[in-house]
Amino acid sequence: MTVPLQPLLNAAVVALRAPTQVWSGAEGDLGAGGIHGVYHGDVRHVQALTLTCADSAVEWISHAVDGPSRVLFGGLLRGLDDRWPDPKVRLRRERLVAAGRVEESWTISSHLPEPVSTSLALRIRPDFASLHEVKAGLPVARPLHIETTDAAASAVSDVQRLTLHAPGAEVTRDGDELVATWAVRVEPRSETTVRFSLSMDDDALVVRAPARAAPWDAADVAGTASDPRLSRWLEAALGDLDALRLVLPDHPDDDFFAAGAPWFLTLFGRDSLWAARLMIPVDAGIAASTLRVLARLQGAVDDPATAQEPGKILHELRATSLEIPGEGVVLPPQYYGSVDSTPLWVCLLADAWRAGMPEVEVRALLPALVGALRWILEEGDTDGDGFLDYIDRTGRGLANQGWKDSGDSIQWRDGALAEGPIALCEVQAYAYEAVLAGADLLEALAPDAELDPTHLRAWAATLRARFAEAFWVETPEGRYPAIALDRHKRPVDSLTSNIGHLLGTGILDPADQSHIATLLRGPSMASGYGIRTMSTGAAGYWPLSYHGGSVWMHDTAIAVHGMLRAGLTDAAASVVGGMLDAAEGFGFRVPELHSGDPATGTPAPTPYPAACRPQAWSAAAAVTALQALRADPAS
Repeated sequence: MTVPLQPLLNAAVVALRAPTQVWSGAEGDLGAGGIHGVYHGDVRHVQALTLTCADSAVEWISHAVDGPSRVLFGGLLRGLDDRWPDPKVRLRRERLVAAGRVEESWTISSHLPEPVSTSLALRIRPDFASLHEVKAGLPVARPLHIETTDAAASAVSDVQRLTLHAPGAEVTRDGDELVATWAVRVEPRSETTVRFSLSMDDDALVVRAPARAAPWDAADVAGTASDPRLSRWLEAALGDLDALRLVLPDHPDDDFFAAGAPWFLTLFGRDSLWAARLMIPVDAGIAASTLRVLARLQGAVDDPATAQEPGKILHELRATSLEIPGEGVVLPPQYYGSVDSTPLWVCLLADAWRAGMPEVEVRALLPALVGALRWILEEGDTDGDGFLDYIDRTGRGLANQGWKDSGDSIQWRDGALAEGPIALCEVQAYAYEAVLAGADLLEALAPDAELDPTHLRAWAATLRARFAEAFWVETPEGRYPAIALDRHKRPVDSLTSNIGHLLGTGILDPADQSHIATLLRGPSMASGYGIRTMSTGAAGYWPLSYHGGSVWMHDTAIAVHGMLRAGLTDAAASVVGGMLDAAEGFGFRVPELHSGDPATGTPAPTPYPAACRPQAWSAAAAVTALQALRADPAS
């Protein structure tokens, strides 16, 4: 029996404008790869889409990605050509993706002295499979109803609808497939174009594309970079971030970043917050709108089924429940299983306030701030030991609820898994920073608030002292903070990138910050293409482990962000050098993560084959790189 596998993504071509995305092969056709399809929201509307020419094979020779939403494919029609070796009949395929719409044009160009006549055919297979099933390698086509007219057709399944418009074509039905055929005549040394469009509608969607344009100009921002590679990365990254913007239907003016394609084109508390935070130097407005979106969904009751608690910030929003086959995980559509989203929300509010967020907007969020601070002080510590921790109370939620949320991400140096409740080191740092920032906000804007800033500062001071006493370990790899405390309050002693998130938060002394920055740039942690998630000295290290040896660009950027705030500008700039090498290796569209293989052993970073792209916080890392090089006098 064949075991279903998650589709690989590294060789596929993607064009998107959230919440719509198209994944294809390098020739533009869809259907040969597990990820292939036209997706709208969490539903794959089209599983296969192919182009054929009646009188010639199409020999594809090129594809070029032009921004996030446009791809050009080039091919030859040598079956229509003359006997000379130079190809004189070409086919150009252009794909444009907008929210809820895909358009393609097919152009035959001929340099022959006589006319060319042929026909082109489009074949489409709708399936309306769930995105979650596609990810699990278990897609199930849904029953559908098809109607056709002379040059159009529609396929409907439940509340999803696909509409094909093919001007000039004869459109027919072949079983559950749609076929559009154009008779084409190309005059001597001329060209002829045919076009079609697909429109997708889904009444169940919980997210929408924003109506307003992004307030930044990618080319203008990219032009401020002194390094040409950074300039190219910024232009690509800011284009992707524009394409990843979404809104909720009831507040269409408040946009946020979807986490990433293909699996996460929706609101994610942690991802959306970090992406907005890293983007503040370019656009502080999306930080403010992200804060408002999440504040409206802030937890109000204690509900183990959704992991909701009063004051807690959302983890994930979907149209339907998310089931992860084989893992026993079933997440409700509105899920709060994240230990770090709440303090990160407070940190972003403070950063946005300091960056000039209008006071009236900040004041409107003060009730949500008080709720978030109360959660940090009261609900976030499940066992009363003074540290924020997590444990899944249902047996069906996420076992790990920090940013490293895979089941094997919290390991001891010997490879054994830690037992929960888990208190992550970076979450204590976020909480420390958040509570101090919350005290400043309340003192400045709400001196009569029910939370006393003096009490908040005392709580933070106690947390800092407890952290210094409980988290530091000494192993053959040196002295550093453990990744976490386990259920027995033992420090889990693996050396990981999590310690980079402590930098700049204030929870460490300056000497310890400098020491950690040095460790992160050492040979066991620095791959040359970014900071590894786990040291090569750990038994569980593997360069293609999702959280146990790979490199995540946002993770590296958070460490750089902290180095800058800690005044370690030289260290930050040196790390950015590896980030730029990685960006160049990926054609300046940096994926979610890549292998931890060392740069000394490979001239380009090795892909993690199931990595998402584009990913919002990976793209926003380019802005942090820009800040680091601006801060470094040597750059």
